[in-house]
Amino acid sequence: MHSEKYDFAFTSSSLRLNEIVLVANHFINDSEVDYVNDLGAGKSATGKRIYREVSKRLAFLNSQQIKLLVNGSLDVQKQLAFYAACRSHLFIRDFTVEVLREKYLVFDYEISEGDYISFLRRKQELHEEIDKLSESSLKKIKQVTFRILEQSGLINNTKQKIIQPQILQTELIQAICKDNPEWLKIFLVSDLDMENYTNQ
Repeated sequence: MHSEKYDFAFTSSSLRLNEIVLVANHFINDSEVDYVNDLGAGKSATGKRIYREVSKRLAFLNSQQIKLLVNGSLDVQKQLAFYAACRSHLFIRDFTVEVLREKYLVFDYEISEGDYISFLRRKQELHEEIDKLSESSLKKIKQVTFRILEQSGLINNTKQKIIQPQILQTELIQAICKDNPEWLKIFLVSDLDMENYTNQ
């Protein structure tokens, strides 16, 4: 689906909901982020790393989406943080659309170990960067991918991995449709629902 290279930098970050909302708030107010104290808990290197990753994700959001990220409900904030993560990390996007969504649409709600392994093998054929990863990196990618899915509310937890239905606010749907309605697939939306949303 994507020949673009996968960027696995998300392994050091997970969803980072609080941090992404905090930085988005500074973007809106055109103010400086105190990344040492606000993001790094007093550590400059940690703060810079988190700020870099969060800023990269925010760069994929338009001004309407950033405002919604700051002012929306907790669910909307999680969904937009997940959207930003999927935009900057296509591995998460592909796994969500090709595995979670496909299973969800046929009422199969449990993600098995085999589902993940099959997905990874399929992607190895298209993405040579996966072959260059060590065993520990592959383990970390899997771990953090599921943590992000849990933190976003796409699965109940990282142990059971039961897919959760997504309730989307109209304002979120409109904000994402402005970019491309196809992105609604990361919230497990069916083709028919996508069509209905875009025709509203």
